[in-house]
Amino acid sequence: MSRTEGDPVEGAASDASAAEGAVTVVDPRLLVRQQGFKGYLDDFGRKLRSGELGSLPVVIGLIIIALVFQFQDTRFLGAQNLNNLFVDATGTGLIAVGIVFVLILGEIDLSVGSVSGLASAVFAVLNVNHGMPEWEALILAVLSGALVGAFHGFFFARIGVPAFVVTLAGLLGWNGLMLQILGSNGTINLDADGLLSQLTNYYFSDVAVAYGVALLAVVAFFGLSFLDSRRREAAGVPSRPLSEIVLRTVFVAVPAFLIAWLFNNFKGLPLAVVIFLAFVIGLDFVLRRTSYGRKVFALGGSVEAARRAGINVIAIRISVFALAGTMAALGGLFLASQLNAANQSSGAGSLLMNAIAAAVIGGTSLFGGRGKTWSALLGVLVIQAIASGMALLGIAAAVQQMITGAVLLAAVVIDSVSRKTQKTAGRA
Repeated sequence: MSRTEGDPVEGAASDASAAEGAVTVVDPRLLVRQQGFKGYLDDFGRKLRSGELGSLPVVIGLIIIALVFQFQDTRFLGAQNLNNLFVDATGTGLIAVGIVFVLILGEIDLSVGSVSGLASAVFAVLNVNHGMPEWEALILAVLSGALVGAFHGFFFARIGVPAFVVTLAGLLGWNGLMLQILGSNGTINLDADGLLSQLTNYYFSDVAVAYGVALLAVVAFFGLSFLDSRRREAAGVPSRPLSEIVLRTVFVAVPAFLIAWLFNNFKGLPLAVVIFLAFVIGLDFVLRRTSYGRKVFALGGSVEAARRAGINVIAIRISVFALAGTMAALGGLFLASQLNAANQSSGAGSLLMNAIAAAVIGGTSLFGGRGKTWSALLGVLVIQAIASGMALLGIAAAVQQMITGAVLLAAVVIDSVSRKTQKTAGRA
């Protein structure tokens, strides 16, 4: 039967019926924000059920540790103890930041302790024994760490030697080179008034500095969040409303000004903490906001997929190990600053395990593909808080190591369970 002009088209009618029955897909983030506080609470519960724990476990752990030690000794949350805790954490924390990048690749670097000791020895020999200016000696010491890291990365990425084996060889070899450089004496004392010593011993005594840095951090957080929201809104993708940005800024402002107040109640803002936070924030920007950071995460997720996407796998791997070596060297210089010397024990002991544990305890996955530089900060604060509390209570270092080991095991268990839960929920 032929269709006359003006008759409805059968296909068009069926398309119209299908269109009426179609369900418009709405971004769940928009629904969350439309529902207000209840929406955020429900979304938070959904994330917990699906294994997206984020930094919640370590934050809760820090609070529990603080309350337990404060109950045992009221000096724990005092201005002096917390000030010393933050400063003591900077050396290990800087090393842990570099470890975070390596762990995101799904690899390990066992040499960072020896590299940190080597860097301190290079600085001491160049500055004290050969009279080189401190700035030049410091730069060369940091470059030595970068070169060592690139050396490890070359054998791992280009030659194909497992990172575990390469860095284990480095752990032994660079420690031996450090002992050779230090010579028969084994200890080189640094200038107590010199540049390196000031890294962990200089404080901004003016109270305005600590509060000013806190204010700058809060304003920067609000400004960046606001600009990001406007950019996303202009692109037609979900963005945070102003009310949410303000609320998040308040959550940042409260601890920022509280910490500034604590610093000012002792000696003032420590230079070491400023430098440490600068590296944490700067490298966090690199990880989350640059193409390089996205490539690092891509390799941690799937090397073959990253290669097929056109990523230079060899170059990224070498650069990550070079970065880890650089951060290890910086951490070693801060540790030498605390001792005001470079000696045969530099980079030895539990330093390596503490640096790796800090990254893992803070939330970086041992399985690769997940982590942030803030993990190093949170993790090292947990480790240093345990050490500080034990010292106040006069408990032996052996017990401290057992507790730190238990905390590390708990962090890995939580990570493993979280990954399984996310796979079950279809989110991994």
